[in-house]
Amino acid sequence: MTLRETGSMGTEKSELENGMASGRIVLVSNRLPVSIRAARGGIETIPSSGGLATGLRGPHSRGNSLWIGWPGDTSGLDQNARRELDEKLAKLRVVPVYLSPGEARRFYEGFANGVLWPLLHDMLTRIPPHSRDWDSYVRANERFADVVAEHAGGADQIWIHDYQLMLLPGLLRRRLPHARIGFFLHVPFPSSDIFRALPWRAQIIEGLLGADLIGFHTFAYVRHFATSVLRILGLDTQGDRISYAGRSVRLGVFPMGIDNALFAELGSDAGVIAESARIREAVPGSKILLGVDRLDYTKGIRRRLLAVERLLEREPALRGKLRFIQLAVPSREHVDEYQSFRRELEELVGRINGAFATVDGSAPVHYLYRSVSPKQLVAMYRAADVMVVTPLRDGMNLVCKEFVASRADGDGVLVLSEMAGAADELGEAILVNPYDVDGTSAALSRALAMSEPERRRRMAPMRERVLSRSVHDWAANFLATLEQQSAWTPVNDLRKQPNAIGEVAERMASARDLSLLLDYDGTLVPIVAHPDLAAPGPGLLELLHELVRLPRVSVCIVSGRTRSTLNEWLGELPIVMFAEHGLWIRDAAPDSWRTNLRVDNAWKEQVRPILEEFVARTPGSLIEEKSAGIVWHFRGTDPEFGLMQAKELHTHLLAVLAQDPVEILTGDKVLEIRPHGANKAAAVAHAVERMPRGTVLAAFGDDRTDEDVFAALPAGALSFHVGMRPTRATHRLADPLEVHALLKRLVELRRK
Repeated sequence: MTLRETGSMGTEKSELENGMASGRIVLVSNRLPVSIRAARGGIETIPSSGGLATGLRGPHSRGNSLWIGWPGDTSGLDQNARRELDEKLAKLRVVPVYLSPGEARRFYEGFANGVLWPLLHDMLTRIPPHSRDWDSYVRANERFADVVAEHAGGADQIWIHDYQLMLLPGLLRRRLPHARIGFFLHVPFPSSDIFRALPWRAQIIEGLLGADLIGFHTFAYVRHFATSVLRILGLDTQGDRISYAGRSVRLGVFPMGIDNALFAELGSDAGVIAESARIREAVPGSKILLGVDRLDYTKGIRRRLLAVERLLEREPALRGKLRFIQLAVPSREHVDEYQSFRRELEELVGRINGAFATVDGSAPVHYLYRSVSPKQLVAMYRAADVMVVTPLRDGMNLVCKEFVASRADGDGVLVLSEMAGAADELGEAILVNPYDVDGTSAALSRALAMSEPERRRRMAPMRERVLSRSVHDWAANFLATLEQQSAWTPVNDLRKQPNAIGEVAERMASARDLSLLLDYDGTLVPIVAHPDLAAPGPGLLELLHELVRLPRVSVCIVSGRTRSTLNEWLGELPIVMFAEHGLWIRDAAPDSWRTNLRVDNAWKEQVRPILEEFVARTPGSLIEEKSAGIVWHFRGTDPEFGLMQAKELHTHLLAVLAQDPVEILTGDKVLEIRPHGANKAAAVAHAVERMPRGTVLAAFGDDRTDEDVFAALPAGALSFHVGMRPTRATHRLADPLEVHALLKRLVELRRK
């Protein structure tokens, strides 16, 4: 059970503000920022040089942080070596999460890279038809959660990185309900149509929503994520925030930079410039195209080679005067698919060179399968006439930014895929569709022929932009936003309470007199696609009968349903009922409905045709007519279109009904127009007037109309919000099943 208690805004804000100065930064990534190597003198730790390690080196070096991650395969280390490794990592403020080779293979290669990687890069055809590694992915994330929970304190900021750990924010939220958690996705987030192909789509989304702040490289990825949340969980995004589990989850755009100072410095280094000259001297009189990538099928290397081949076919004059250098950095060498991809590229390189090599032995493609030092890399950047960065899909792509930062000479042309996140920032590049081989070939020709003044006009603003936004700025910006979001988030978040249901049930059961105010839809029964499908089952009817039979317990149903529906479903029960949000009241006796409001339905003649038009325009929507109100339901519509139509309808009705004595109420996929004065809070006044002194009053509800009830409750009353929205209720229940569990426990205790 997940009954949780909510708190007050002031208390939580004070706690957060007090913790800011003392809290640490806890960085969590799949791999640690160091590599482990066994040597004769013992265990060696070698700093990593990747973009993530570089970007987080600043926050980690300040001395008030931990870094948690997998240290790599340590299965060959004996007990003494493992102890030595732990001691060395501890001195670096690094905490290892140990995984066996089999666990790591199934978690990392099997699911993270075998399923999530192609999915997130829009490549559904590369997802295996059967994935048996989801459980391994879950267990690995749970292992990370255990280690993080063991080391993180309440004032710490926890920053989780990338697709390998997408379940971790939610797992940590259950272990550390007050934690400040940020998550950054370094790869793209695909459109909802693609993401919904994942069988575990809801679990992944719910895992990510455990964070307070979720960061992406571009606004497009934010939009895709928000749409997926809407289509999968039915939650709308308000601005840059999603209300989930009683918390406000913020979505942010944080385009990652590079260590721009380092690349700018290397670009001006005399040794690098000399090495660059040697590269050019090796191909005198030739133009140099350069590609630098990890060997991965998402990088577009194959289509890039085909574009070079097409260029040589179309422009014979370039044969013998063009050198395409492709540096492919080894990646996932033990994975069969990557081995096959490497062979495919090497065969393509051989074919192109066989067709276009000259008699003097000059081959157009120079293919390098290895890693190079930073100085060697920058020398290649400086030597290139044209940098070709054409991934089929990339979260950001830092290679193009490295190229720009390295060009201290202000020259060079960048041909960049519009499918890379960096394309949003580097608009002066020649942007190409990497799937369009002919178009890319034409872009390469244009780049090679570009005049020096135009090259410099394009490079100058890109270089200024790249040099002004470093990877260190990116890290500082994210952490500052996480701190602000944590302080802003309302306190109505979930509070983990062992045995909470039993304790609250005992409190209600021990009361001399007890009065229950129960909402119906979403509280006693789940929300369903069509209103007529929510009739009570035998289990619920039996539970209500048992409650009614308890001595000194009164039961009241407070619903937006019509009188006729409540009579049909619950009329035999001797309980008080409020229909149409308090407009009508029935005492325990049947057929005793009455109202204290004068009902004037003249306004309906204006509204009904409008709603009928929207039903015709919005497949899946429907109208529900009430005695004094009218409702437009859109739960059965396409989520995005239905929400858009609801907003348009709401705006239109505000103008049409501005002078009428009605209000427009938005609920859970419904829009209701009702007379002023019809309010569920009337049920509270009715109950208070009639209950004996000392009665414990407990109200249950799930949507905004029930907040009126919670607001009207007297001091000392209990209130239970069902679901994930922000609430003023004192307690939270996950769903109607937990409501039933609590009420059943109440019955059991009251009978003793």
